[in-house]
Amino acid sequence: MPDDARPAVGDDPLVVAGRTFSSRLIIGTGKYKDYAQNAEALRASGAEIITVAVRRVNLSDPNQPMLVDHISPEDYVFLPNTAGCFTGEDAVRTLRLAREAGGWDLVKLEVLSDPKHLYPDMEETLRAAQMLIKDGFQVMVYCSDDPVYARKLEDAGCCAIMPLGAPIGSGLGLQNKVNIRLIVEQTSVPVIVDAGVGTPSDAVEAMELGCDGVLMNTAIAEAKDPVRMAAAMKHAVIAGRQGYLAGRMPMKRYADPSSPLAGLI
Repeated sequence: MPDDARPAVGDDPLVVAGRTFSSRLIIGTGKYKDYAQNAEALRASGAEIITVAVRRVNLSDPNQPMLVDHISPEDYVFLPNTAGCFTGEDAVRTLRLAREAGGWDLVKLEVLSDPKHLYPDMEETLRAAQMLIKDGFQVMVYCSDDPVYARKLEDAGCCAIMPLGAPIGSGLGLQNKVNIRLIVEQTSVPVIVDAGVGTPSDAVEAMELGCDGVLMNTAIAEAKDPVRMAAAMKHAVIAGRQGYLAGRMPMKRYADPSSPLAGLI
């Protein structure tokens, strides 16, 4: 990210696989009108990491519009992902090709099950994660909101756990806050909500639960004004994180006046 757009790192950075980031928002590269709009939204979001669907984004054909003509891997961290993969072998092969092409070893793994709901196949996801980690990759992993599998993925060596908030591209918001909170409480690596966010309030809610970050694509790309929405999401993630760190007031059954009633004239 250009220096004039990068937020200053304070005392609360996001650390993933030993890399430090000041922004806790990650955005994607799909569904935008074009790469120019994607780049403008990225700048407005303040994000430093951008996901790249290796099988769908043009990184090498100079005869077609190329992502790197608008977003430089020297300014942002490219996070190759395995969108569209339905087997562990397919995901591993895709990321090995990405590493050969760009030298990337920090990757996002997703192994999907059914094209209708795009929920992750957790058995295949765990198997692929183990293969990738053995092969030297640092794996941020998309998973279901299942605390049991989240623990297994962390134990396998994944550097970030990324439970879905709702199905990919649905914009339904966090559907299971109980499980997200359980995953946050048990996990020592970053927990980043991935999929399902539709509005800035959804992002705030994820951060107020104690998540370390939020990844989104459709919520920005399919907004009527993607650039304005990207800016809104930037502030939402910051507000949610600050609210979580500040600690909310206790919830009470009855009114409690802001000004004392005793001693009134």
